[in-house]
Amino acid sequence: MKIELTVNHVLRVVEVAPEMRLLDLLRDVLGLTSVKEGCSEGECGACTVLMNNKAITSCTVLAFQAQGSSILTLEGLAEGGELDVLQQAFRDNDAVQCGFCTPGMIMAAKALLLENPSPTEEEVRRGLEGNLCRCTGYIPIFRAVRDAAERLANHAR
Repeated sequence: MKIELTVNHVLRVVEVAPEMRLLDLLRDVLGLTSVKEGCSEGECGACTVLMNNKAITSCTVLAFQAQGSSILTLEGLAEGGELDVLQQAFRDNDAVQCGFCTPGMIMAAKALLLENPSPTEEEVRRGLEGNLCRCTGYIPIFRAVRDAAERLANHAR
């Protein structure tokens, strides 16, 4: 079946099988390799993308369910060669170690900041609780999200 969706600000019409997951469409068909397959059950957050500005695990959504939706992956965050505020904050706060969880973490954080541009430490923790990291101990990640929120607030002034 053919579906139409916007991926990283570009309208796409793609042929998908009824059983194809959104994860497979993004990685295998569209070549967006920031979307990682971890647990395949929606428990680790490695495949997190934004669908209509809400964080979803793309391994638990069938591709045809994204019909008419707007999908944003890590590849769609940077504009004009400039890193997104979150990407820069993760870099500046050493919130990356092996990097496997990073795209999903950043996308979950993006959804959080879209919904709540000034989250408390506890709200950041809750906003990222579906994303697992085995390397960083989370503290640098939480710090990066709060830093990005501050940068966005300062930029808005």
